[in-house]
Amino acid sequence: MSETKILLTEKEMPTAWYNVMADMPNLPKTPLHPATKQPVGPQDLGAIFPMELIKQEVSTERWIEIPEEVQEIYKLWRPSPLYRAHRLEKALDTPAKIYYKYEGVSPAGSHKPNTSVPQAYYNKQAGIKRLSTETGAGQWGSALSIACKFFGLECIVYMVKVSYHQKPYRRIFMQTYGASVVPSPSNQTEVGRQILAQDPDSLGSLGMAISEAVEDAAKRDDTNYALGSVLNHVMLHQTVIGLEAKTQLEKAGDYPDIIIGCCGGGSNFAGISFPFIRDKITKGTKVRAIAVEPAACPTLTKGKFAYDYGDTAGIVPILNMYTLGHDFMPPGIHAGGLRYHGASPLVSQLFHDGLIEAESRTQVACFEAAVLFAQNEAILPAPESSHAIRVAIDEAVKCKESGQAKTILFNLSGNGYLDLPSYDAYINGKLEDFEYPDSMIDESLKKLPVTG
Repeated sequence: MSETKILLTEKEMPTAWYNVMADMPNLPKTPLHPATKQPVGPQDLGAIFPMELIKQEVSTERWIEIPEEVQEIYKLWRPSPLYRAHRLEKALDTPAKIYYKYEGVSPAGSHKPNTSVPQAYYNKQAGIKRLSTETGAGQWGSALSIACKFFGLECIVYMVKVSYHQKPYRRIFMQTYGASVVPSPSNQTEVGRQILAQDPDSLGSLGMAISEAVEDAAKRDDTNYALGSVLNHVMLHQTVIGLEAKTQLEKAGDYPDIIIGCCGGGSNFAGISFPFIRDKITKGTKVRAIAVEPAACPTLTKGKFAYDYGDTAGIVPILNMYTLGHDFMPPGIHAGGLRYHGASPLVSQLFHDGLIEAESRTQVACFEAAVLFAQNEAILPAPESSHAIRVAIDEAVKCKESGQAKTILFNLSGNGYLDLPSYDAYINGKLEDFEYPDSMIDESLKKLPVTG
């Protein structure tokens, strides 16, 4: 058989999200207010989030029901397919079995609608008229623009400036669905004006764009803020990926030895891995879960586990997470969605407790893996997803060298059909590798907030 495609019926799509906080041995520390440094309460978050999302943010209930209206929209592309990568296995001459969950079939071409749809739904239910957000590579902005259109909400997206210029088709995509797209840092917010005054040529960062989007939401009563990664409720919504993958693998009579996902803020890695992490915690399974990040933005592999601001300006809650420092300025790598200084507190806590692993890879090696994958599996991966592919290939090669036939599952979190300029740069030898030096990270970490 040259290809195995494992599909589920609509009846097999999850009707509840899995909340890993119900099973974690240690929960993340409580977020702190950026001004008072005291624990954040629901009233503090109510200025930018609807109450239902705030409840999900702090819940320790194991299962949280997916609203029927959200399920109906999910059915436009869910359940997403699970593939057995037979051709890639053959090209690598490996005894490993390689599976990938393909989230690029969504309307936005990535996993991001899994959370944009419920976020727009809950905001609509709360009477909100407009959502503001940031986006790196444009995948999240694309997903939120679609979700806002579904529910009749206005949408403004602050897009990291380097990606705004690198990925014009993402901007056009968002505008097609009615969103306003602003290159960040911009002159539309006080935070943006301050950044531009210090560095008129700033490439921007996710931390900067978050600051602008939060400021935008905070000064308008009709507007809330929506975040595409990092926060607990976002990790929760993404677990539909792993829940479906478990059912699909059961159909194939298989279970993974290794699970792999790229990791910026942590949402697609959490989505594919958390339902299996539950087995590791509650049943003692030996599954390895590997979060892969860029060597240019090595949050888990070189960062510090500490309280830090989630944004550059320090106006959002202080989170206990792995961080490179909130004013860390990553280079303009083409995996724009992974250029974030911090990581999900849930992912960070699990890594700190040794329940997951983390590795980093350079972008040229990742594009090399993406091209090999595309030439064998006929899907062009997003630059972010190429990091997971790189480590999946590396692990499959290790299986060849050791003679062990392990089962590898990775999340192909999005397609790269709107990222062709990045592939053009790779093909023409214009990509440069950059491994962020420890000295620059140390300098940035000196500015962590004092929390008592």
